Amino acid sequence: MVARRFVVSYNGTELPIDYDTEDGFEVLKFQIFSLTSVPPDEQKLTAGDRDIRITEESDLVAISEGLRLVSIEDETAEEEDLFFQQFQSNEGTMEFEQRVRPYVDQVLQYEDPVRQEAARKSVPVEEIQEKALVSLAKEGNFKPSKDKEDHSFLLQLLIWFKQSFSWVNSPPCDNCGRATSNIGMGAPLPSETKFGASRVELYRCNFCSCITRFPRYNDPLKLLETRRGRCGEWANCFTLYCRAFGYDARLILDFTDHVWTECFSHLLGRWMHLDPCEGIYDNPLLYERGWNKKLDYVIAIARDGVYDVTKRYTRKWPEVLSRRKITTESSASVFLSSLTKELRAGYSSKLLEHRDMKELEELESGLHTQVDSSLSLPGRQSGDVEWRMARRELGSNEQNSLSISSCPVRKCVDVHVTNIYNAFALLLSYQYENSISKGEAIAALQTLKSLFVDLRAAPFKERKAFLRSTLRLSEEVLFCLKDLCTALSLKDQFGSDGRLCVSLADDPVQTSLALPVALDLVDEIIENFDIHCGKDAPQFPTFDRVSSGFVLASGEELPVGISTSAFDGSRMTKWEEPNGATGCWLLYKVTNDQRLDLKSYDLMSANDAPERDPMEVVEGSNDGGLSWTVLDKRSSQLFEKRFQRRSFRVETTSLCNAFRFNFISVRDPNATSRFQIGSINLYSKASIKS
Repeated sequence: MVARRFVVSYNGTELPIDYDTEDGFEVLKFQIFSLTSVPPDEQKLTAGDRDIRITEESDLVAISEGLRLVSIEDETAEEEDLFFQQFQSNEGTMEFEQRVRPYVDQVLQYEDPVRQEAARKSVPVEEIQEKALVSLAKEGNFKPSKDKEDHSFLLQLLIWFKQSFSWVNSPPCDNCGRATSNIGMGAPLPSETKFGASRVELYRCNFCSCITRFPRYNDPLKLLETRRGRCGEWANCFTLYCRAFGYDARLILDFTDHVWTECFSHLLGRWMHLDPCEGIYDNPLLYERGWNKKLDYVIAIARDGVYDVTKRYTRKWPEVLSRRKITTESSASVFLSSLTKELRAGYSSKLLEHRDMKELEELESGLHTQVDSSLSLPGRQSGDVEWRMARRELGSNEQNSLSISSCPVRKCVDVHVTNIYNAFALLLSYQYENSISKGEAIAALQTLKSLFVDLRAAPFKERKAFLRSTLRLSEEVLFCLKDLCTALSLKDQFGSDGRLCVSLADDPVQTSLALPVALDLVDEIIENFDIHCGKDAPQFPTFDRVSSGFVLASGEELPVGISTSAFDGSRMTKWEEPNGATGCWLLYKVTNDQRLDLKSYDLMSANDAPERDPMEVVEGSNDGGLSWTVLDKRSSQLFEKRFQRRSFRVETTSLCNAFRFNFISVRDPNATSRFQIGSINLYSKASIKS
């Protein structure tokens, strides 16, 4: 007897099966039947990368544990669909060509140097570059390769575009700015057709009755000016931006009425999906699994070729194939190949052909790639609810969002946060011990804030600012300031005019990472001076903040709501668990296996949505997380406002090398499926290294 555990892949789901090889092949097929409802005589089982057919003669002891199941009925249906496509008329082939060819002219506009230059001029390049480098620094990568930096810049460009472009359900009234209602279509004016607007929607104001025109411009140059539209305008303009910054980019046409972008990522070595309307990247199953779209044709149009990439966006190819009724597969393939050959005149085709072959292999193998059943993809977010509902793109759950229940372990890059806390704690201690008046103390803090604001406004690679103060700074305050500058990777020195100049001391990215923390902190201290700096008040910030640990969470929001965002010291980030309203957790493992006696911890509410605020239990472990002891339990601890920090003292004494927050529920689980927390800080009494 040999006990085996097989994992059977079927229709995008992985099904584990425990099996005794002595029971025979028929027993295995009946076990599969009980899980899939595919009758034994309709099962086709294959194994390995080469899809070797499994039969009664196969050695069930020696075969790989990963099996693939195909229903013979589905396979037959696929063959029938291909057979009946042969009888499609030439009219269908013409329709297919007419759907695709206009987009070729559109993507060739992206190669125009004038349009590319206009696109680059409209982008805050240095700001996006800084954010790209900071996002890598938060992962501990301060010296990224060019491929990583380019990849990160592209993602930050996507985020910036999502925030700067406007979605139009119905345009505001041109006369009074109030709501309008659609009354039909109008004839385009010459000034509108000049920029490719062959369609113009008309809207009547609900208040002043004036008519507002909404031309659907196709020229991305005009869209750089209007910065508004629906998915067509968004994808059109964003693809231009990608080409303007040198990315190999292509426009993706979904025949079921959506458009997005793909870029070739040299970091990943493949084409990557980017949807500017949703702000989502590298999740090609978003439409089939999240929006419940019934896909048929998904075509990629680029300057150097046109490709059928439908297989990247589905794990239900037999179903998709049954809906591809416009033309035959061979006719579509011949047309796309001909168009590609036409576009490649003048290009070096050898490299492109190699990339084509690699993509074809990826598309074919992708059909068999299993989908994590815990992966929850959102319904459509862009557009108003009624419009999305009419298109049946809300998905299975309007509250769902992009999440991964099995997150990677992440390293906290937050030593700078602890150093900034220590520097401010030293300054506040000096003010308190020397009975500095509240007015003087706040004036000194306001001076620091002005310095930080000036530094933030300066170009990030050459930051420099002067301390704007008429206050006479004591040696003790200057000492605290020097500590603060060190924490921010800055240096200070007096100029010949007697002014204190603060400038970069080292890597500008270190300063970009730390400066928002200092700005947020000085704001918080000033706003809550009486709460944290009174005679009997719990001081904040304080010493002994724990840093550099490893974090694992039950789920997280990509790309900005990841677990380490709770420890980065910034108000502008948060840890968000898309499915955490009725329970989620976050585990913090202390670095170098130190044993800490947790003195206290604090939590800060996030920027919005109070219904997502937590109720929690804090647990500690002295064996790396194998067993847990409750250190503190709180309930009904409500935040009264956004960005409110609440501190909790831990009375239980226990030396631990791991801590776990069990968030039992959010404030209002009936109103949301999501959990969020703006900030978490842990403070220790002492540390012992194992």
